[in-house]
Amino acid sequence: MKLISICPSNTELIGYLGLTPSLIGVDNYSDWPEDVQSLPRLGSDLDINMDKVEELQPDLVLASLSVPGMERNIEELKKRKIPYVIVPNPKTLTEVGESLLFVGEATNTSDKAKQLFKKFTLILEKYQLLSQKVQRPTNLYWEWWAKPIFTPGANNWLTEISNFAGGRNVFEDKNQASVKTDWEEIRQRNPDVICLVWVGVQKEHVNPKVILKRPGAEQMEAIKNHQVFILDEPLFCRPSPRLLLGLNKIASILHPNIYPPFSENIDPLLETRQEPKRLQSFDELPFDS
Repeated sequence: MKLISICPSNTELIGYLGLTPSLIGVDNYSDWPEDVQSLPRLGSDLDINMDKVEELQPDLVLASLSVPGMERNIEELKKRKIPYVIVPNPKTLTEVGESLLFVGEATNTSDKAKQLFKKFTLILEKYQLLSQKVQRPTNLYWEWWAKPIFTPGANNWLTEISNFAGGRNVFEDKNQASVKTDWEEIRQRNPDVICLVWVGVQKEHVNPKVILKRPGAEQMEAIKNHQVFILDEPLFCRPSPRLLLGLNKIASILHPNIYPPFSENIDPLLETRQEPKRLQSFDELPFDS
């Protein structure tokens, strides 16, 4: 089966199911598994070159409606009669796991998908048990866009990840997936830890000075205690099983005596080695340059 993925999270789902060799093209932002780097690039997920898609003659395109504007891709696929499925847009970690089942069904790999889903669920159960050992949850502020400021609310997997990791999203009282807020409200909520995961921005391009220059920042607990972390955006902002790596990472930061250390070169779902990357913390960043 010749597959095309036009969304990074779909490419990652394909990777977990062992179907990367079946891929014949991907969107510009897909970067995992590493083997996809050599595949034809079909444009950004909001501006897919459908002429190229059509030329490749796929048996199936894995599409998405996770970002406003992706509807145009679906319209073009319909118009050109290119076979496609729309992978559901998850809001919770359980729904992320269920995406494996959906893609498994669509690609005739249901047995593999069921095995992975079972293991995915067991890993979450393990973290749920560990979270009960945390006496005082850490208050977390997640920032995934800086101007205007957006942060996840209650209906978002980052709130779940916070809880599983022995923390609490300071915006969990907002019954939304994504909350538009302002710095004054964040300052009043005074989180213990600030996590920067700007969507679509590589970690090395995130400028911590944006936070430090905001009014009253130096009075906040997270700033005073050097608890600002620039994290790998793909491990926290894409609805794929790689969110388990993100969970492992933030849990080991918040409560290293309770949770297993972050194995940056091991995927907990696949138990395979990944390229090692070094964690950047607040103290390690060149604020004066």
